[in-house]
Parts: sequence; structure tokens; C-alpha cells
Amino acid sequence: MAAPIEVAVCTDSSAQLWSCVVWELHSGANLLTYRGGQAGPRGLTLLNGEYLLAAQLGKNYISAWELQRKDQLQQKIMCPGPVTCLTTSPNGLYMLAGIAESIYLWEVSTGNLLVILSRHYQDISCLQFTGDSSHFLSGGKDCLVLVWSLCSVLQVDSSRTPAPRHVWSHHTLPITDMHCGFGGPLARVATASLDQTVKLWEISSGELLLSVLFDVGIVAVTMDLAEHHMFCGGSEGSIFQVDLCTWPGQSEKSFQSEQDSGKVFKGHRNQVTCLSVSTDGSVLLSGSHDETVRVWDIQSKQCIRTVTLKGPVTNAFIMLAPVSMLSSDFRPSLPLPHFNKHLLGAEHGDEQRRGGLTLRLGLHQQSCNKQAADLRRLTRCFLLGVGWRWSIPLSERHLEPVFHLDRSPATWSGQSSCTW
Repeated sequence: MAAPIEVAVCTDSSAQLWSCVVWELHSGANLLTYRGGQAGPRGLTLLNGEYLLAAQLGKNYISAWELQRKDQLQQKIMCPGPVTCLTTSPNGLYMLAGIAESIYLWEVSTGNLLVILSRHYQDISCLQFTGDSSHFLSGGKDCLVLVWSLCSVLQVDSSRTPAPRHVWSHHTLPITDMHCGFGGPLARVATASLDQTVKLWEISSGELLLSVLFDVGIVAVTMDLAEHHMFCGGSEGSIFQVDLCTWPGQSEKSFQSEQDSGKVFKGHRNQVTCLSVSTDGSVLLSGSHDETVRVWDIQSKQCIRTVTLKGPVTNAFIMLAPVSMLSSDFRPSLPLPHFNKHLLGAEHGDEQRRGGLTLRLGLHQQSCNKQAADLRRLTRCFLLGVGWRWSIPLSERHLEPVFHLDRSPATWSGQSSCTW
């Protein structure tokens, strides 16, 4: 079996030749281009390995392409306002967008807008999920980073306002970038700010582990997969490498460019807007407002490839190419639904269920028919015993089993039959 191919995915603000380009990381060969719009900073993401989504710069919609149908814009997802940042959950079930100072959360399988979170005071600048999709983080121009538990946000009681699990307020100027490591709720998070610091946090405790002070504002940050090194992109074009294993016990550190000259990547002539590290930790990808994307050898700090674009680079990241990207006959397992601009039940015509509970099997569970059947039987036995009516409508559009439970006087007799 052939090894997975690492590709670089890039966008610029001009979009003269294409909206997005995909090229093989090590050879530099162009693989795919997508046309139709200009992707904004922190506004490019993959959905479930089947769709490419791009928040349009200064506009109130998100462009969506099937990974293989690159020349045809599949859908425009209309939003209530211009999208400042965009991300999707690794499990493919949810999409997050920053619109002004609010966070919008959609369910991908139905297109329902589940919740609007308004705890920031200024525009959202970056959003990111943890690797297990259990938490997500938001950073804004109000200098705050908020950590949210997805379970708490999706609580059944709509009368309660979801609160973030942690509020990190140590930065003094706008947040520019975030990077979440591995570990789900135990992960470490790096946050960058124009206040010339990068801070390293722990999600589980909410504690600040490390704060590094630089001579310039930091616009981009990332870590290698092993989290041995942190890479910080400066507003003047330098990239700084911080070795996380050499400062045990120290919570504050100043990065001295003169003393740590061997830890600086030099080549960009303007601010570094995005950073990404290859899977094996040997290659660093950087994008800049100088209209170039550079590939660096991390050990030697030498630039091994420069790709010139037509405008300031807004997004650049490395990923393992999904099968759908390289297979010409691949088609998504499910079509994208219509994404609602209003909360479920808030718009005329939306179905609003009262006093009930909906159990929905996610996309990753739909193939597990036997487990789904066992779940239906088990839940039906339990719920009939406490007086609930059970109905199972099938969504024709998504072929998704949706179980709706609703309290009904007709079943309050306490029957306990559990035949199916």
C-alpha cells in the first residue's frame, strides 16, 4: 500500500488565477485548483474529507466544493454576515463560523443552526476544535481566548446560556492565531497575539504553562506533532522556533533574536500569516503578506522551495491528502444540506418540537446498523416504562435515522412492553 501523500493547500487574497491551489509538498507539483471567490484569513477548512469550504473575504457566504469537482462551485452557504473565520469538527458533524463577535454552530447532517454564542466583545479572529471534537476554542480582537465544551453548548435546556469552560484573559492585544495539540480535553494550546507574546495553555486545568515574549507582534503559531517545538511567525517576516523541552519549570521566557539566532527562519519580507508542520516534523510551511509560500527544512533553517502567488497569502497548511482528493471517480457520501441562517424554531416554517428529545446518529455511525438497532430496542424498552411515546421519522434527504421522543398522555399508563 502506497504511503499517504502530503499536500500543501494555499489561498491568497487576489484569487486572480484560482481561489485555492493544492500542490504536492515535496515535489512542488500542482495537483488541483479551485475557482470561485477569495478565501479570507483562517477561513479555509476541509469537511469530512469530502468538501472544501472557504469563507469569502468580506462577504456573507461560504463557498463549498466537492474535492474532485474542482471547477464547479457546488454551493454557497449563506450566512447572517461576513465570516471572519471558519472551522469544522474532525468528526465531520459540526461547522463553526465567526461572524462579528458571535460564534455560529451548525449541524452538518441537517444544516440546522444549533446555537449562537455571544461571549466575545469584538470580532472573532480564529476558531479551532480539539482533535477529538469534544471542545473548541475561540480567539478574538477583544484579547480573549475562550474554551468551550461542545457537550455543554449542545445542552437540551435552551433557557440556559452556555458558558465557556475557561476564559483566558492574559493577552493584552488582539488574538491572531491558535494551535491545538493532540490529546482532546488534555491537549495543550498555543495562542499568539499582537502583544508580542505566545502563550501555552492546558485545556484540562485551564492553567498557563508558558509565556514567551518576542521583540515583534506574533501573527501565526503552530507546533510539530510531537510538540517538541513551537513555531511563531512575526509581523516583520521572521519565524522563531521555541524549543518546548529546554525550559522545564519556567513559566516566562524572553526570546532573544541575537542569542537565539540559530532558531530563526529568515526569508519573508512581510508579516507571516500562516504556519504548518509536516507529519514527520522535518518540514515547515509558511505563508506571508509578501505573496510567497515557503517550504523550510527545519533542521538547517534553509528555504528549500518558494512558491509565488498573486496576492498576500491568507491560508496555507499541510495535510495528508484524503482519498477523495486523488480519486477522479469519488463522490461524497451525502450531499450538503441547506444551511439555515436562523436558529432552529426561530424562523417561520421551522419545525419546533416542545417537550421532547431528539437522538440523532451522526454520519460516522450510520453504517453501524446492528448497533443502531440495539440502541433503538434498548432505549424503547426503557422509555416505554416511564411513559414516553416513541417515533422514528426517516429523513429522506439525508437517509439519517432520527429518533424523536415526546411525552404523551397516551402512554402514561406505565406499559412496559419492549417488543419491536
